Amino acid sequence: MSTVLRESLGDPSRNKQSFTDVKLKVWCCRYWKLDLWDCHDMAFPFWRIYWNKNPGGMLKHHQNEYLMEKDAIFIILPFTSFSTSFAKNHVHDQGIHVSGRHIDQNDNDELIAKNSLLHLFIHFNLGVPFDNVYPGIFKVEVNPYLEEKLNYLTSRLRKENTKFYVTYTLKLQSIISDILSNIGPELFETLNVDHRILEVIRHVENHIQDSPTNGDLAKIANMATNSFSRLFRQQMNMTLHTFIMKRKIARSCELFLYTHKSIEEVAFDTGFADRYHFSRVFKSVTGTTPAVYKSGRFS
Repeated sequence: MSTVLRESLGDPSRNKQSFTDVKLKVWCCRYWKLDLWDCHDMAFPFWRIYWNKNPGGMLKHHQNEYLMEKDAIFIILPFTSFSTSFAKNHVHDQGIHVSGRHIDQNDNDELIAKNSLLHLFIHFNLGVPFDNVYPGIFKVEVNPYLEEKLNYLTSRLRKENTKFYVTYTLKLQSIISDILSNIGPELFETLNVDHRILEVIRHVENHIQDSPTNGDLAKIANMATNSFSRLFRQQMNMTLHTFIMKRKIARSCELFLYTHKSIEEVAFDTGFADRYHFSRVFKSVTGTTPAVYKSGRFS
């Protein structure tokens, strides 16, 4: 998925350059003290960056457990099923339970760290097809350059965490890009998606309320249904039906976060017959109910 500069755009060089089209959209960026962090089997449609300034936090993905130390940043890919906990206050073995607040200028990090987690988290998306990378968790070492950036961000969030003006937003985007670029090419397994699959993905994104069949979308790709279904699974590491359901839930999460629509309205807008079917699919994909997600009781 790329764009190419041409002479007609005012470029004096005859050498064509191809750039990857990444559409970074930040949903939230917060620096919190967490007193309780018992979250189990969460799987949401955005990327997450987690960094804890003090030890005691833990991430779990399948059989892998990650102890969260100050020298490591964790990147959680979209739709990755994972759990979190805080060793000093572990209460719940299921569900999503978070207790804490924003850290401001009057707080003392050393005092907070005695009983709570100093937790930076960022939620964002990169656009299609990059939001459909294979689920997983990446660990990135905090080098001096990244540590300086993280300290700037947490310091800035103490003073202002609601209004991200242009310069502030650009700095935040730069930090996200710096962290992602430390992983390497293995992160993006969908960089070279077949153009026919990309065409279908664009159609699904633009018609999220519809429920097309494999045959309907195979026609858009100009392929036989069976051949198209095989190609889609090879390219996207999932069936077409699973992809469509995930994109519907991804859109519903966006609507919950940035509109005041009810669960019934969001279900209708994303093409579900009723609230009950929508709720079943939502929980099967994210691990929680629409009501809990809409309340914002997660981090």
